[in-house]
Amino acid sequence: MSIEIQNRQRRVVGFNTAALRQRAQLIDEAAHTTDQMVCVTLISDARIHQLNHDYRGYDKPTDVLSFAQNEGEYAELNNEILGDVLISMETAKRQCSKPSLLDEVTHLLIHGVLHLQGHDHQEDEEAQVMHDEETRIWAAIRSQQSD
Repeated sequence: MSIEIQNRQRRVVGFNTAALRQRAQLIDEAAHTTDQMVCVTLISDARIHQLNHDYRGYDKPTDVLSFAQNEGEYAELNNEILGDVLISMETAKRQCSKPSLLDEVTHLLIHGVLHLQGHDHQEDEEAQVMHDEETRIWAAIRSQQSD
């Protein structure tokens, strides 16, 4: 998977996008989706709030939204693109309980990619499977970074 990352927000400055790109490559390998592209956009709370309202009916910002390319009327037209992951940098910064904002955004990227692959957390069993996959991918990232 080729992961393309764009920073389209201005409220959270100084974020290390290059480090996120490096981690994205590790996510790519660990998630086993090397033949598809993911577009990641770092956006503001205002923008994700609007998208969350328009597409999910929730009138509030959220941390991450995923839009899979293989859903909907034209799902079969392009198998080269897995989908889009949108991350609110303001929300990520607010909820950052991990050692760094980079870790929080990495977690949200992992979560978003798993949604693109069809994972969900609506039911307890699905949530456990998704959590286990997140843990497995994090372990792969940490093992590569310690080398």
